[in-house]
Amino acid sequence: MHTSTASAIIIDDLHKKYRTNHALRGVELEVTAGEVMALLGPNGAGKTTLVKILTTLLEPDSGRAFVNGWNVSTEPEKVRSTIGMAGQYSTVDGLLTGFENLYLLAKLRGVGRRTARRVADDLLSRFRLTDVAGRPAGAYSGGMRRRLDLAAALVGSPPLVVLDEPTTGLDPESRLDTWEAVGELVADGTTILLTTQYLEEADRLADRITVIDRGRVVAEGTSDELKATAGNRLVVYVAGDHQLDAAARAAAQATGAIPTVDRRARRVEAAATDGRAALGRALAALEREDVEVLEIGLSRCTLDDVFLGLTSHARREAA
Repeated sequence: MHTSTASAIIIDDLHKKYRTNHALRGVELEVTAGEVMALLGPNGAGKTTLVKILTTLLEPDSGRAFVNGWNVSTEPEKVRSTIGMAGQYSTVDGLLTGFENLYLLAKLRGVGRRTARRVADDLLSRFRLTDVAGRPAGAYSGGMRRRLDLAAALVGSPPLVVLDEPTTGLDPESRLDTWEAVGELVADGTTILLTTQYLEEADRLADRITVIDRGRVVAEGTSDELKATAGNRLVVYVAGDHQLDAAARAAAQATGAIPTVDRRARRVEAAATDGRAALGRALAALEREDVEVLEIGLSRCTLDDVFLGLTSHARREAA
């Protein structure tokens, strides 16, 4: 059965269990063609299991999943012909040159020599690897090797590319290189499913974000929408180190949240879901605690705050 391809991915009540471990518990998800969807979750949340099912490496126990209109369980070959994948570990052959890696993949896709050569040359140019095309991939820097991985995932022009923690272990410069390459894919209209441990990466690259924890989707929306649900952060700077504990008590009273204390910066922060009202309560509590305040205010919650709040809440509910 081939469904409409207006949605690149459709997941309906997906379950997967390993003995006593429920990896997926009724996951529902839809990814529109041409968008970047970031899948976030702590270790063991079910992200890898979900990616393996979508790439036909694993069978679900129940539920349905469609990729580019094809059923992953009954039409796996169709699915594989329309996706590219770059995992967190490089899959290119370090003994082959950059050109040879891409040429070989194009040949495996069933194209002729001339076409395979053109595909390899075009991708090397697109990812700024032409100057090192004749060097063994094992001699590439981390960023260059990751760009070659992305180029390899695009052989055959798949409409969907799965990036499974693509910048894990990369230095900051190589990570920026990878982000730039992903941006080029997006500009060409490629649909991307991105799993990542770096929230800044999701914030920067994703059109929408899905947070998964303990095998369930716990939140979904744009980065701005998710941040809006988390409210603000109360931020207090105090005059002396000896006042930090009192300021933390005041912040906890005002917000009902567990504050974080940065002793070097003499700063106390706490999530404040009701913003201005919490600020008023904090001022009163700080006065009662006789804390000398240098600065106090509200800042917007970060994606880190959202992620920690959602996943810790889900785990408390499960407990």
